[in-house]
Amino acid sequence: MAGDHGVVAEGVSAYPQEVTSQMVLNFLHGGAAINVLARHVGARVVVVDMGIAGRVAEGVSRPALIERRVASGTKNLAEGPAMTRAQAEESVQIGIEIALGEISKGADIIGTGDMGIGNTTPSAAIACALMNLPPEKIAGRGTGVDDEGLKRKISAIEKGLQVNKPNAKDGLDVLSKVGGFEIGGLSGVMIGAASKNTPVMVDGFISTAAAMIAVTIVPACKSYLISAHRSKENGHALMLEWLKLKPLLELDMRLGEGTGAALGISIAEAACKILSEMATFGEAGVSEKDS
Repeated sequence: MAGDHGVVAEGVSAYPQEVTSQMVLNFLHGGAAINVLARHVGARVVVVDMGIAGRVAEGVSRPALIERRVASGTKNLAEGPAMTRAQAEESVQIGIEIALGEISKGADIIGTGDMGIGNTTPSAAIACALMNLPPEKIAGRGTGVDDEGLKRKISAIEKGLQVNKPNAKDGLDVLSKVGGFEIGGLSGVMIGAASKNTPVMVDGFISTAAAMIAVTIVPACKSYLISAHRSKENGHALMLEWLKLKPLLELDMRLGEGTGAALGISIAEAACKILSEMATFGEAGVSEKDS
């Protein structure tokens, strides 16, 4: 799921905002890391425009891109709410609908992924709000900001929390005050999948922030969440601890796109095949250990 963020005006990203639409185009053409790993594990890549600021270039097969734009990017969370509560509700509902649609087509596990320049900032803000921790504990370098960029990022989160005062007991309030459209969409995917008893492989930092929102809104959905990996981002381990999820992998990844989720799906499938295909000692004629 892809969306843009008004908070990039605070200088929180090493890349310009137009990279969001450029990378989405790359996903649609099958050339990104997530496309490679999805092919490797036999997964289908579903790309949803939740609110990209620029339009994705024409010339793409339109059915390949699901356009469910809430708006052309969020507002600057450092100056006020990132979105209205109604927009937050809409983003979650879209995610639920997308998940139900994919499950109806035969998906038996869903991996989450994201694209949105600047989206580690709202993700960190969500974690800070829900865990009542200062930004320095959570915010990391994202796509590789320098020391000054990290200071700007921490400052933007501090401003956002002070100005908006998100209610940690209300997931939709946190999402609307300091979140993003793609984050809300991913939260909805988790809730929708859980409603159909379908497991969700949660990717990295952004997807984990979405999981925190999902679990705050619908606590029961946590039973269906599997953490694919612990990323290199500062606060990711703390976020997973809050969710009580143990990551399958710890490879210091920070690529995003759902790449960690694809690798996690591979491990989940391997585990299922061991359960269903491996012979027991009795079936294989192997002697048990001496009593």
